[in-house]
Amino acid sequence: MTASEVLTEGVEQGIITAEQAERLRVLDGVREPLELPASPDDEQLRFISGFSDIFVTIGLAMFLGAIAYFANRSISLAGMWASVAVIAWLLAEFFTRRRRMALPSIVLLIVFATAVFIGAGIFLGAGTGPYVGTIGFLSVFGINTNQPTILAAAALLTVLLTAGHYWRFRVPITVAAGCGALTIAVIGLANGFAPQLAPAGYSLVILICGLAIFTLAMRFDMADPERRTRRTDIAFWLHLLGAPLIVHSLIRGLVANTSKLDPTAAVAIMAVFLALSFIAVLIDRRAMLVSGLSYAGYAFATLIREAGFSDMTTPATLLALGAFVLLLSAGWRPLRTAILSVTPSALIRNLPKTSPQT
Repeated sequence: MTASEVLTEGVEQGIITAEQAERLRVLDGVREPLELPASPDDEQLRFISGFSDIFVTIGLAMFLGAIAYFANRSISLAGMWASVAVIAWLLAEFFTRRRRMALPSIVLLIVFATAVFIGAGIFLGAGTGPYVGTIGFLSVFGINTNQPTILAAAALLTVLLTAGHYWRFRVPITVAAGCGALTIAVIGLANGFAPQLAPAGYSLVILICGLAIFTLAMRFDMADPERRTRRTDIAFWLHLLGAPLIVHSLIRGLVANTSKLDPTAAVAIMAVFLALSFIAVLIDRRAMLVSGLSYAGYAFATLIREAGFSDMTTPATLLALGAFVLLLSAGWRPLRTAILSVTPSALIRNLPKTSPQT
């Protein structure tokens, strides 16, 4: 690792403070800031450390794709996914543990967790039988959710192995991957033990999972209000996972039929979106806004059509959403400062502080 990477790693592991790392960099003649946010509310992340990350990621995609092809031909479908998981772990030993490359590490973790989950599901028997009652994309991989308890078992195995992956490599997205697998396990168990549960009941289960993930994300955020350590990256991925679960379950719970909205339902969706936008600004996380944009767009388009402007629905919706995002982005700091000024100090003590605009 480079000197900068060593100092960054030292800060993340609590060996030295961020201020001590900065002073060491000055002594070494390196006056650029650490690979961390310039201010807490910038929400910068370590997605890529250089073009070499992209170059390596392309190579990983080709290599792992070829491994999957040959393993599928020579072993079996479950053996193919097991082989991909093993190879992804071995590649992480070099590109993650030794080279500390951001984007390849993220890709290798995603590949590893996905391969473990799908391979375990097929091996345990969830891939047998007709594809009746399958959920979304899972049928593409040969997983039949008519056997939800087996699906839950595969998800729990994924949780255990991703926990081992995090212990070994400390990739921030791993915590979110484990929580995602745990969410699938909970939904699978709910489906297995209460197959006649109403859609509103499933929405409640998903909402509880989303709120639990959001709570965990806030614990990482509040443990690092200055957003200088690995905790802020872990929190980002958790927010990115929890936000769509919360948004989708809330809207599905409030609106019985989102395929055909009436004006009342559209207004309810817009109200939920604005409330979530307020929370997003308060905690300084944009994931909830991104997760709710599609619902807000659909609701706004419904209101436009009901107002008699059906020929302008799409451009008017895009214009409104685009203007909202741009205005919110431009006024994020002053708006957040105003919200924090009227929020009880006990609630915001460990939240990131806004920095003055330059």
